[in-house]
Amino acid sequence: MASSNQVAVAPWHSVYPPPRDAALKSITREAVLQMMRDGESVAAKDFLLIDLRRIDYEGGTIRGSINLPAQSLYPTIPTLYSLFKAAGLRNIIWYCSSSRGRGSRAAGWFRDYIDERGDNDMESVVLLEGIKGWATAGSEFVNWMDKYDAAFWAK
Repeated sequence: MASSNQVAVAPWHSVYPPPRDAALKSITREAVLQMMRDGESVAAKDFLLIDLRRIDYEGGTIRGSINLPAQSLYPTIPTLYSLFKAAGLRNIIWYCSSSRGRGSRAAGWFRDYIDERGDNDMESVVLLEGIKGWATAGSEFVNWMDKYDAAFWAK
């Protein structure tokens, strides 16, 4: 039984609208790995991986990812869209630990913004199973991580 002096704290994302698109597009780690391999041989890649972790940003990250903590993402979406568009990015791939909360929410918010612009050239997708799925899928994936910490993923 909860004590009467406990205050319920709303989740950080409750101050923002929920994503409109319930049928969110996702991408497998195998598909992302292939994109990364293909990107090594071309001058410019057309995708970006975004790691949304903040306080749980441990154990390593997928090589080439940028870290944009989900808690500060929503107000920056218009600016990010402009930057990504100017850079010629076509696929924005979001992930967090499992990609079931922050990852899917961020991908949905960004997809909504893309749709509002009528942009049919850019995709916003979530990485299935997030960084945890990537880091525990074997050496083929671990070899494409920066600052990988095996002890962290063995927990």
